[in-house]
Amino acid sequence: MESAATTTGQARPARAGRGKPFEIRKLSELMAAEITGIDLAQPFDDVTRDAIMDALVAHHVICFRDQALTKEQQYDFTARFGELEGHVVRTWEGGKSPLVHTVSNLDKDGRPTDSPYTQGNFFWHTDKSYHEVPSLATLLHAIEIPPSGGSTQFANMYAGYEALPQHMKDRIANLHAEHSWEVSRTNTFSRTATEEEKRERPPVTHPIVRTHPVTGRKLLYIGHHTSHIVELPYGEGRALLYQLLDYATQPHRVYTHQWRKGDLVMWDNRCLVHRGMRDFDMTKHRRLLHRTVLKGSVPY
Repeated sequence: MESAATTTGQARPARAGRGKPFEIRKLSELMAAEITGIDLAQPFDDVTRDAIMDALVAHHVICFRDQALTKEQQYDFTARFGELEGHVVRTWEGGKSPLVHTVSNLDKDGRPTDSPYTQGNFFWHTDKSYHEVPSLATLLHAIEIPPSGGSTQFANMYAGYEALPQHMKDRIANLHAEHSWEVSRTNTFSRTATEEEKRERPPVTHPIVRTHPVTGRKLLYIGHHTSHIVELPYGEGRALLYQLLDYATQPHRVYTHQWRKGDLVMWDNRCLVHRGMRDFDMTKHRRLLHRTVLKGSVPY
């Protein structure tokens, strides 16, 4: 569902089910806010649901503190906002990942490792951009976190686009990038895509400059799922994609979320890229989160 949310940057106070309010507090001036005073395991009304989506559109990243959700409860919460999206990435055993799946630094025997099953989380990307219909939002629920570190960074792609000089905006206005699961695996030094995965997720093409379907604002729609620019020679196009990504992810356009156990963080994939950080001893400490993803709309 695409919400007709407010776009002023100020999310309105809202009332959860049974009249319980939730409060919103900014976590940074650039983006991100925390929401307190609501238990996501409990039913809530449509007014609250719409206010949560308003807050997501206004702040791009929202964090619900002190949640203790089962996988089933996270599924139910996510489904209040639309259709859940499946995952092309396979489990250790080779089967399909469930709709509520685990993101961790654990090996197949459950031990911490600095070489987890996938490396893609550590590179700037927007989730599922290699889908013909990419995701609206991702939700991560912190089950186990290291004593420090294990943070996630978000870069504001509105800000990245709006800061470009006009000649660059003109240059990229009508360009399209190919997004590919197979190339993403190569870009992030991960295991190669299987033939089954390649058949399931063939390459797709999206505009480099996307218009957000709710706010109408333009932004850069790129990341490490991209292969090349369709309209340019291969090498020139890849160089331009890396140049744009480096520009958009400069530190002053980034918010770093320091996880607490019980956080459920929801972010807008339509206007952000994100990456996990290797800022803790991955061979010693466990980091485990539950992930759901909402299906979005075709970029334009």
